[in-house]
Amino acid sequence: MKSKMSLLVAAIALGYVAYVGLVLVYYKPSVDSMSWEDRQAYNQKHMADLQLGDDESKVKALFGSADFSEAKFSHGAALSILFYRTHQKASDGITSRDECTPLLFSDGKLIGWGTDTYQQYLTASTDQPKDALHSASLAASR
Repeated sequence: MKSKMSLLVAAIALGYVAYVGLVLVYYKPSVDSMSWEDRQAYNQKHMADLQLGDDESKVKALFGSADFSEAKFSHGAALSILFYRTHQKASDGITSRDECTPLLFSDGKLIGWGTDTYQQYLTASTDQPKDALHSASLAASR
């Protein structure tokens, strides 16, 4: 009887070890499921990987769901901005826009990021040519 019990315990332990090994090898945690502290650190680290011209879908795959987003249509260009938390200002448990880095896209392509780029986005209107905003964003990101 003791040998059967020992065999059963060994089989359960071996099964558990195999399960943990498979999880460690195949499980890829989602950015969206991270705690805010982990996600903030992840976002800070990966902001350096961004390049002008990156597709919006690639950025969303890298960073997950945006904390905030805005969009408008101006002179034939679809302008959108995604905000990702990168720094904490208040320990209130709430993410605000001033704790995020804005990423600006024109027709689905990354054309700039940061506070200056966001200010240009806010002032872009229908009387501003598409190329003027694009050129200003490129200059601000250099």
